[in-house]
Amino acid sequence: MALASRREPVDGVWLPARAAFSPDTWTWEIRPIVDRKIGRWYLDFNPTLDRSFHGPSVNMGVEFSPNAKFSFDFRKIIAGGLEYYASHGSLAGFDVLRNQQQQFFPTVDVDFGPQWEFNFGVGVGVTHSTDHLIVKCILGRRFSWPHGKTAKLKSQQP
Repeated sequence: MALASRREPVDGVWLPARAAFSPDTWTWEIRPIVDRKIGRWYLDFNPTLDRSFHGPSVNMGVEFSPNAKFSFDFRKIIAGGLEYYASHGSLAGFDVLRNQQQQFFPTVDVDFGPQWEFNFGVGVGVTHSTDHLIVKCILGRRFSWPHGKTAKLKSQQP
């Protein structure tokens, strides 16, 4: 999940996992990020669709993996919240609940300024097929890309 930043068009970069961490070595995902900042509250929903092209999940087809977050700004630079990560299974038919992956992460977000952000959380799996306990830590770097009517591609410049 990305921290709220309306100036930045890029919310994250995903690197492929090695087989030691994910048995599926070639995958893609479509992750629309629907978020809203309302006063000191931040709300986020990512209805993610993913597909494996190489590995044990290749026959699953397109899978639905929703993610959500809400947080509250305690101070200008620090927020606390709850994140939800799940994998419900194939769009052709969701897995039974015990085979779905669902995790909840109480989190802390720190905004180090216009370019850097930090997110830390300890997640608890609530289904049989989910990791029972997982720790996540993200150090994020925000990028600005030229955009708008005045932006020109290098090939368009004289």
